[in-house]
Amino acid sequence: MKRSFKKITIIGLGLIGGSIGLALKRAGSTAQLIGAARTQKTLDVALERNLVERVEIDIVKSVEGADLIILATPLSSFKKIILEVSHNLKPGCIVTDTGSSKLKVIEELSNVIPMGVSFIPGHPIAGTELSGPEAGFAELFDDRWCVLTPTEDTNKDALNSIRLFWEELGSKVEIMNPEHHDRVLAITSHIPHLIAYNIVGTANNLTNVTNKEVVKYSAGGFRDFTRIAASDPKMWRDIFLYNDEAVLEMLSFFSKDLMKLKKAIEEKDSDLLQTFFENTREVRKSIIDAGQEVSDIDFGRLKK
Repeated sequence: MKRSFKKITIIGLGLIGGSIGLALKRAGSTAQLIGAARTQKTLDVALERNLVERVEIDIVKSVEGADLIILATPLSSFKKIILEVSHNLKPGCIVTDTGSSKLKVIEELSNVIPMGVSFIPGHPIAGTELSGPEAGFAELFDDRWCVLTPTEDTNKDALNSIRLFWEELGSKVEIMNPEHHDRVLAITSHIPHLIAYNIVGTANNLTNVTNKEVVKYSAGGFRDFTRIAASDPKMWRDIFLYNDEAVLEMLSFFSKDLMKLKKAIEEKDSDLLQTFFENTREVRKSIIDAGQEVSDIDFGRLKK
């Protein structure tokens, strides 16, 4: 049965938190929207952009009477926030999160979520390289997957309420085992970001190529890496530390394949290189066919 939320508190008003507020308003939500953040500057921008109806710098006060509390802050802050607000959480309320790592978050929060409060781990797989309250937009979650990772102890009614909540924001919802989620996201999101950070960092540190040349002669592929590498450093620091086991596992597979390509180049193995590249090209086609990307030139970016 769907639960009607009368008061929703969003803790963290950056790209994800701000977009949730705007998407709720677009969906015609009648819930009172409260936004909480640590700095007055963020709260001021949130009010200017109408991300929420009311803001609070005191997160304990912000959750008072809320039916739904959404954690949209870096992963390392979740436990501290719950410990801080737990005594003020309304019995029967739902706490959910938007973090990109699930297993360790569940382990950390399982012992601090108060009795009578439901925790539904969630991960909207949507975002841009931008961050802060200026970055949010209502369409961010449209036709994007949101993965919910319940455990055996998860309240089924609360889970259904959060599933419907994300569908109202435009998302497609998938229910997944937390450990499997972390493995899947390690290879589809976390490793690509790690590679982007590394490639851009390597280019920046080269002694025989100047920074001016890196900027001047950057090709499309490198520019795409710089876009990814411009993502929020604190958020991604936490993702790698919280999903370290899955990331290291997938990084091992990646490193082995990279060594195969290195060897193929050294040995002038054109057949291996062409076969490998043809297979990866098919993956790109599958992503487009699944509606996760468009086939437009330059990734469908709008031209000014």
